[in-house]
Amino acid sequence: MGIVETSGVFFTSFQLRGASYQWWRAYELSSLDEAASLTWTQFSEMFLREYVPQSLRDAWRAEFEQLRQGAMIVSEYVVRFSELARHAPDLVATVRERVHCFIEGLHPSIQTSMARDLEMDSTYQ
Repeated sequence: MGIVETSGVFFTSFQLRGASYQWWRAYELSSLDEAASLTWTQFSEMFLREYVPQSLRDAWRAEFEQLRQGAMIVSEYVVRFSELARHAPDLVATVRERVHCFIEGLHPSIQTSMARDLEMDSTYQ
């Protein structure tokens, strides 16, 4: 529905408190035009740079790159994949890349089935 991209900054910034509210308020005051047109992706990246250490973001990215289904059921893998994928947006910039990365982490038996299905369906290309 695009709600996050169109209204996510407004809804999130409205809920900020304490130091994060002060950070956002200072940004708004220093760049009125930019703050009004900030996308969710831009806001999210700014927030992470400000409040999440680079070492932690690097660790999340590495975890995403190494993510495999392993003992997880598929629904658990889906959730973990989505949580970590946002820390490696350049690796999953398109739907095709996202689907490819997702399939690469599945059990081999499921990979084979998914790859066959994808060959027949060009929706993700």
